[in-house]
Amino acid sequence: MVTRIPMSRTGHQKLRDELVRLERKDRIEVVKAIEVARGHGDLKENAEYHAAKERQGLIEGRILELKDKLSRAEVIDCTQVNSQRVVFGTVVSLLDLDTDEEITYQLLGPEESDVKNGSISVLSPLGKSLIGKEVGDEVLAQTPGGKREFEVMDINASGLS
Repeated sequence: MVTRIPMSRTGHQKLRDELVRLERKDRIEVVKAIEVARGHGDLKENAEYHAAKERQGLIEGRILELKDKLSRAEVIDCTQVNSQRVVFGTVVSLLDLDTDEEITYQLLGPEESDVKNGSISVLSPLGKSLIGKEVGDEVLAQTPGGKREFEVMDINASGLS
């Protein structure tokens, strides 16, 4: 069974753009770098050659990874989500009941999550515990730092598509 990967249309487009860049630009550049390095002589002691070959391996690996993720993507239009409950794409304001600090996150796919920029994965411990909650609900999340308790203060549909 294929495991679907949820992502916003914006996140899907970013992955597609990265794939195009890797296939059309980076792949060609690294092949040229390998050719130049081969021209420098003995390949056993040619650091430039080995670095270019390593970079080529990383690029090819990332291309395969992106193709896999894009083929399994479940693209969700975040502008069309219901904001009565916490679902993929919603922006959730939480009150940390231990510190009385209010934090806001958007729930996105694992490829798009970036805590520093206010988004977490729906597959993260906190993301999983938030799904389906309503304003006023309390949430207990088992995070890597231990159990934390939050209260859902507000839920909004996202402007991100």
